[in-house]
Amino acid sequence: MGRGCGLRKLSRFHFIFFTVIVAASMAAPAGHGQAAQEPAVRPPDLKLVTRELPNGLHMVLLEDHAAPVINLQMWYHVGSKDEKPGRTGFAHLFEHLMFKGSAHVPAEEHSRIIEAFGGFDNAYTADDMTVFWETFPSNSLERVIWLEADRLGSLNVDQANFESEREVVKEERRVRVDNVPYGRVIEDLYAAAFTVHPYHHTTIGSMDDLNKATISDVQDFFHTYYRPDNATLVIVGDLTVDQAAAWAQKYFGGIPKPAQAIPRSITQEPNQTAERRLTQTYPNSPLPAVVIGYKVPSECTADSYPLELASNILSGGESGRLYRKLVYEDQIAVQVNGAGNFTEDPNLFFAIAVMNQGKTAAEGEKEMHDVLEVMKTTPVSPSELDKAKNQETAAVILGRETAQSKADSIGRYSVICKNPSMINTDLFNYLNVTAADIQKVAREYFTAARSTVLTVDVPKTPGTPQNQEKQ
Repeated sequence: MGRGCGLRKLSRFHFIFFTVIVAASMAAPAGHGQAAQEPAVRPPDLKLVTRELPNGLHMVLLEDHAAPVINLQMWYHVGSKDEKPGRTGFAHLFEHLMFKGSAHVPAEEHSRIIEAFGGFDNAYTADDMTVFWETFPSNSLERVIWLEADRLGSLNVDQANFESEREVVKEERRVRVDNVPYGRVIEDLYAAAFTVHPYHHTTIGSMDDLNKATISDVQDFFHTYYRPDNATLVIVGDLTVDQAAAWAQKYFGGIPKPAQAIPRSITQEPNQTAERRLTQTYPNSPLPAVVIGYKVPSECTADSYPLELASNILSGGESGRLYRKLVYEDQIAVQVNGAGNFTEDPNLFFAIAVMNQGKTAAEGEKEMHDVLEVMKTTPVSPSELDKAKNQETAAVILGRETAQSKADSIGRYSVICKNPSMINTDLFNYLNVTAADIQKVAREYFTAARSTVLTVDVPKTPGTPQNQEKQ
């Protein structure tokens, strides 16, 4: 969830996602015997420098003197998957609380200080991490490092701040989830698809859990996860590595590493062996709909690469196979969206179709299965595969245009894939995918035994309360 500027990266509620096991030696995905394919246009390698402070703070630094600008990001390895049952929404709540003042910075002044010297900042929360970032003139780097260290070391988590930001988060939930058409669909899909893993609940959290939360609960969450050895500081732009590292030591070095270990007791989801189905009605959803989710592996694992390309071919906008078939050709749906949600732990590929008037969710489900079946039985065409690979190549090249986009990728490779240098090599893992690889993963993962199907019925009477029926 994002603060102020909307959602970034992972966004279950709006059905769009950006996309842990890192293969030793950066080999191509399993099953690839061919030599690595060179991209037609290969961006130059980024010369990353990594450092670690004695208190465990990780740093990844990149000098880039193209413009007198720096992007600084603090990646905390805590997201909604680290929340306990009955305590959901805490990671997102702390995204907001981190702007409520610290020992030397009054509430809401962090952003005002950044804006005063010509910069801008924001934050977002996802399943696996919470990220705070600033883009600013490079001559303000020392002050921004101090600002981030001050709120890590002395955040003001008091009753007044907690209550005010809890109300902000609750209103955000009303606006983005509860009061929009089909706003609960993905939340309900995940609740059915995951039985024990905390991906079962979404980042926004539940109203009931937010209402029951106490100041002691949130203070415990902060001290457990907001600590230097659970943070990665990424700085990209017009900087000198040694000077930036010295300032980080000066301001972060005095924050102690807690004696207790960071809890990582995430309950892993057992293998799903049968299709799961449920039906919902929502008072603000005027047309039938169907959403199908399939369990897929973690990001940066061998099968994630052909699956990401398959996701692009199936649901990459209006040219994707699902949209073309259901909306353009057969005209049974008014909208089709889909995404592969590749995260630190295994997650879902899902697709949703909102049906046309007079069409049923059952018809949409059948056609979606038909489209997927073709991918299992017939190799994707060379043009489709080339297009998907070209889009990956373009994304890498365009991702080098700004300090912020480079820092985004560095942070994700550092925290989720555990290897920042993958930013220079990961493109090959996509380019080495063959049509046979895509057909193989489609057969393995797009199966009934891995699926959860949620159908949306139209309420018989407008305003009828939601009703869930598991089948």
